[in-house]
Amino acid sequence: PIYPGTCRTVPHPDAEMPKSHSLRLNVNLAQQGSLKYIESGFGTGYITITDLSEKIGDVVLARTNMGTSYHLSVVLDDAAMGVTDVVRGADLAEATMIHVLLQNLLGLPTPRYHHHRLIRDDAGKRLAKRDDARSLAKYRAGGATPEDIRAMVGLPSAKP
Repeated sequence: PIYPGTCRTVPHPDAEMPKSHSLRLNVNLAQQGSLKYIESGFGTGYITITDLSEKIGDVVLARTNMGTSYHLSVVLDDAAMGVTDVVRGADLAEATMIHVLLQNLLGLPTPRYHHHRLIRDDAGKRLAKRDDARSLAKYRAGGATPEDIRAMVGLPSAKP
């Protein structure tokens, strides 16, 4: 669901965030015109970002009980490490719009992006670190060849 801006007008007299509150980026004020980034996966070419308020609403940047959000952390980390290319699953393509906006607001470089289809196991469950998915090393230790792994993730054979 898109955050409707419920707390935008609530005054916060303290510099500290009240308990159980979130610091959000007001996307209506933050986005001044369209933004672009290079995508080499889905939607190859320049992707134009327009009116994020209708697509995602205000973005959580920090919460009192968790520190900074994934969005802010990944943008700052990528810039600090000089990341020029980001490869992610298609499930994070929408988050890239948030990252490009934050990069623009903070005066940080925008990397090139590539979003690939999700990689799934035999049962159709996506393979992801957060779900304790098997690593490539575990597949290899179990006897899977590079060709087996290429087939599992839907890549063409490397053999001529």
